[in-house]
Amino acid sequence: MESRGTDLEHRAADAVESNGAVAGTESPQEGRRTFLKGTGLAAMTAMMGMAIPFGRYMPEGYRPVGLAHAQEPDMVVMNDKDGLTLLNDRPINAETPAHLLDDAVTPASRLFVRNNGAVPFHALDMDASSWTLTVDGEVDTPLELSLDDLRNDFEVVTRNLVLECGGNGRAFFQPGASGNQWTTGAVGCPEWTGVRLRDVLNAAGVQPSAVYTGHFGNDPHLSGDPDRLPLSRGIPIAKALEEDALIAFGMNGSDIPAVHGFPLRLVVPGYPGSASQKWLTRIWVRDQVHDGPKMGGYSYRLPAYPVAPGTEVPEEDMVIMETMPVKSLITNPMTGAQVAADGFDIRGHAWADGEVAGMETSIDFGQTWQRAELDAPVNRYAWQHFRASIAVPLPGYYEVWARATDGEGRTQPVTTPGWNPRGYGNNMVHRIAVIAA
Repeated sequence: MESRGTDLEHRAADAVESNGAVAGTESPQEGRRTFLKGTGLAAMTAMMGMAIPFGRYMPEGYRPVGLAHAQEPDMVVMNDKDGLTLLNDRPINAETPAHLLDDAVTPASRLFVRNNGAVPFHALDMDASSWTLTVDGEVDTPLELSLDDLRNDFEVVTRNLVLECGGNGRAFFQPGASGNQWTTGAVGCPEWTGVRLRDVLNAAGVQPSAVYTGHFGNDPHLSGDPDRLPLSRGIPIAKALEEDALIAFGMNGSDIPAVHGFPLRLVVPGYPGSASQKWLTRIWVRDQVHDGPKMGGYSYRLPAYPVAPGTEVPEEDMVIMETMPVKSLITNPMTGAQVAADGFDIRGHAWADGEVAGMETSIDFGQTWQRAELDAPVNRYAWQHFRASIAVPLPGYYEVWARATDGEGRTQPVTTPGWNPRGYGNNMVHRIAVIAA
């Protein structure tokens, strides 16, 4: 069966043209800017950061002089973020400092941003009036579902689910790996509301020939080429039929924010965040491993065997990254803090593909480890909160290390594990520095 990905890209291109960009006459950057003349006064005032009292009289195609100093359309979404570190603005990628991830449920303002393309125009306008989701391919009954269909025809569930970029921790690999230099903050655990992916697939009738899913969104490619998708990944059908993956339309009790996939996205816990397609328009059930953009080459792939750091690994020896490793994060105190010389408390979160079984801390550079108190998850694939009281022998400089162990007995390593060309899957212990005085 032929992919409908290009159809979806043309829809995105149509959206650009309907908002004022003339195909073939403008650069991609100009095309993004000219969307203003059709998106409505609300989007334009958001970019200006203030009201435009006579905006309704603006000539068609007019670009206000003040926008020379205003943000690009995609960057408007960052106005709602609190303290994130911007790694890239084209596409937008931003991570959250560890101490700002202290909340039990990650607020939208502090959830990291990982994009491969541009934020779609409909999302910037928060317009879902014509949204549909197609489910087709190796199914008995192809489906075309509106948001109301999803809400009314399937059980709506709410789950706290960890979302983490596969490259979280990339900055610590030596030699370095290409890509956004994430440290520790490309992770969060919001509360997601939606329907089970499994329920929708079962309604379509998954055929025995099904092997993999392919996911499609309508985010435009940065080149402006309507025949290209920035990303289209998928997951094994067995993972798709587990009960935890959601087709989500809500986050923390509200609509999903524009930059996080409004109005519909996948949330596939336990897998790299790239599997959780944003701005979801189509799920293609396939009889082979999906081969969309960023499914091949070195994208979200690991060497099939251990390699020495810096090794050139042939593409044919790279395998798809699936489950994320056990991990933890100290969220309080923040690194560099001054703490009491007679001892202090720490807290944070731990997560795994399954339940975290144990949590430990060290203040002597890993020579000895003390058990920390660890809460059970509120549901499967939610992160688990930990806390510990730290006693120090005398004033001075200390590093607090934290490591988690999963239910299979796998423990976070002290140094970076399994070097790979793109720096995926780093789950080394989290370390903070404090001054006891």
